[in-house]
Amino acid sequence: HSSPPAKLERALEGALFLSLSSREDKGECSAAPGSSSAESLDRLYPAVGSSKPPRKRTTSQCKSEPPLLRTSKRTIYTAGRPPWYNEHGTQSKEAFVIGLGGGSASGKTTVATMIIEALDVPWVVLLSMDSFYKVLTKQQQEQAASNDFNFDHPDAFDFDLIIATLKKLKQGKSVKIPIYDFTTHSRKKEWKTLYGANVIIFEGIMAFADKELLKLLDLKIFVDTDSDIRLVRRLRRDISERGRDIEGVIKQYNKFVKPAFDQYIQPTMRLADIVVPRGSGNTVAIDLIVQHVHSQLEEVRAAWAALASAHQCHPLPQTLSVLKSTPQVRGMHTIIRNKETSRDEFIFYSKRLMRLLIEHALSLLPFQSCTVQTPQGHDYEGRTYSGKQITGVSILRAGETMEPALRATNCNTGEPELHYLRLPKDISEDHVILMDCTVSTGAAAMMAVRVLLDHDVPEDKIFLLSLLMAEMGVHSVAYAFPRVKIITTAVDKKVNDLFRIIPGIGNFGDRYFGTDAPPDWSDDEDALST
Repeated sequence: HSSPPAKLERALEGALFLSLSSREDKGECSAAPGSSSAESLDRLYPAVGSSKPPRKRTTSQCKSEPPLLRTSKRTIYTAGRPPWYNEHGTQSKEAFVIGLGGGSASGKTTVATMIIEALDVPWVVLLSMDSFYKVLTKQQQEQAASNDFNFDHPDAFDFDLIIATLKKLKQGKSVKIPIYDFTTHSRKKEWKTLYGANVIIFEGIMAFADKELLKLLDLKIFVDTDSDIRLVRRLRRDISERGRDIEGVIKQYNKFVKPAFDQYIQPTMRLADIVVPRGSGNTVAIDLIVQHVHSQLEEVRAAWAALASAHQCHPLPQTLSVLKSTPQVRGMHTIIRNKETSRDEFIFYSKRLMRLLIEHALSLLPFQSCTVQTPQGHDYEGRTYSGKQITGVSILRAGETMEPALRATNCNTGEPELHYLRLPKDISEDHVILMDCTVSTGAAAMMAVRVLLDHDVPEDKIFLLSLLMAEMGVHSVAYAFPRVKIITTAVDKKVNDLFRIIPGIGNFGDRYFGTDAPPDWSDDEDALST
């Protein structure tokens, strides 16, 4: 086999990992398989007078975005995206933002963690004000090294960046968060990416110190802890975690921390909706907070249920392209839908069907006229792909089974969440082929599209491919993202109470990989990869 042409060299370089909430406890990470030999696409995309560009690197969040905590019931991730979008593809309700203020070492992070654990939902973002210290000048760096710089003054924080970041998160958009190194008093070169969630907890000593910031907080909580306890905690933290000496910590506390608390922090207690005395020891207050947040989340769940049933009486959208049901195509569907089909036959005929689907999708890409010279020295007027490059994105785990076809032609609630992301840095310039073997409600596909849009991929350059889709999934995706092209080999009309496609194909990933599926799984697969 020859290597694929330059314009398809990008395909399948990265990975996104979405999962349904019924499997979140596994916390697994999955990357797209490495490049392998594949049949050439030179006949389809001739490389006309262009050299092969170097393979582009992709960005990954698998290692840099660990889960916040693990409970007895679930793993709670802090880089997830809510699945609730209205018919316009935007969040049906802005995120609920909890502001946690209080003095240094008052237990704000512990209270935040207790709230997250008690909420028992997988999609909560914890945003710390400590990430937003301003970049210090050389002189300020020297002052910080000698414990003479005031990190407890409002001027030490980049409030403009905090407000801009929180606004985007509240709207459900992705943001880049600086990483602050407390040992060197400086920002690291790398930034981490967070995706919006329906609950955002923002904690910091100056959480209530800015008027514009206060407008973004839906619930303001002040953690009130005795000053002696805060001093002891700060000593322990700064000495053991940040490499400070006891004299420096006490000097900084007396010179900056205590005066700042009296002047800037304690007065903001009156702005709080709830004051939590004794911090994490006040379980009654934390229970009340959790009950209030749950009441807000019920409205969001109702919005998702409405979305799942919306537009079902409408005709199928014009953006849908279904592979012609030839006797060959219908025969292969008969084989892979048959529960008696062996795994070997299921894989063989699924691959053949995938190949036809990919070739059909490629025919819908933009082409332009191209003149080439034949070996006999004559010109031939042909066609060539007019875009820049193509990136393939597969929804794991079954979506990745479609990758060879692209290369060869080059829970409990069903709520998806983002676990893993690996995308080319300049993916916004490409046509993106988004692959999932089955789509029932469309929730995972919608989240995947939204993530691609967050990375500035134009909506009309996204092609959603699936071997089998339910009408519900087609409608949900089409009405949320009317310019996304939807391409499939068949559309089934019904989805049962467990969100399985009827008559359907079963759980594609388990039939393909030979694994057993939990009895309450839907046909939507559990992850996403590019």
